[in-house]
Amino acid sequence: MDNTVKSKSENSQRIRIKIRAYDNKIIDKATKTIIDTAERNNAKVVGPVPLPTEKNKFSVNRSTFVHKTASEQYEMRTHKRLIDILDPNPKTIDALMNLNLPSGVDIEIKMN
Repeated sequence: MDNTVKSKSENSQRIRIKIRAYDNKIIDKATKTIIDTAERNNAKVVGPVPLPTEKNKFSVNRSTFVHKTASEQYEMRTHKRLIDILDPNPKTIDALMNLNLPSGVDIEIKMN
């Protein structure tokens, strides 16, 4: 009985979408449009799962010679989201490929 359950889950198709952006408002808009288009085309959506925010910190010297110990710190945050679309039909895949998303959003799509 367990073998039939495993074979059904192995044969099911899944699309995994990773979204990255520097602004949290833009990434939320992008995830909302992706989820809306997937649900409109009768696909089951799991997520969005917020992944840990990546923080890159930079220190830059203010002065080159006189005040060498004075420096400014900058931080760049990369927000990430993960969406799984289970059992997509070809219409759903076409709709996802033709999405118009805001600039500054990086999308990585994998099909399993």
